[in-house]
Amino acid sequence: MPRQMAPDFTDLNAVDANMEFVKVSLTDFKGKYVVLVFYPFDFTYVCPTELISFSENVSKFKELGAEVIGISTDSHFTHLAWLKQARADGGLGKINYPLIADISKQMSKDYGVLVTEDGDPMKGAAIRGMFILDTTHKIRSVQ
Repeated sequence: MPRQMAPDFTDLNAVDANMEFVKVSLTDFKGKYVVLVFYPFDFTYVCPTELISFSENVSKFKELGAEVIGISTDSHFTHLAWLKQARADGGLGKINYPLIADISKQMSKDYGVLVTEDGDPMKGAAIRGMFILDTTHKIRSVQ
């Protein structure tokens, strides 16, 4: 997948850094590096530390001309609830980048992070993954 053009996504529901519902498309980030961070579910105990770390460093990404976007297969309503819940109570709290709601699971499928195997308890969720896209939205790194 590296060195290929990133799969496009258009008008996906998201919650932005102001905790408002917005639509997000890859073209919104034309001319910028993009860091896509896929994670399985909101309200899980492992994901918040990584997502909070990205949030705390988002200004460093912006200095480099990069935007960070989080993605899971949860809804934008679930994202908002997680953001509004205090970190001490298992919530995410405020973060400084949008969280996309991939409820159709198409984006996760397109990026190859969707669990599809029958019998897998994570079926229908995105596994953890990070994609770094260059300014032309060619995939430069996959983690």
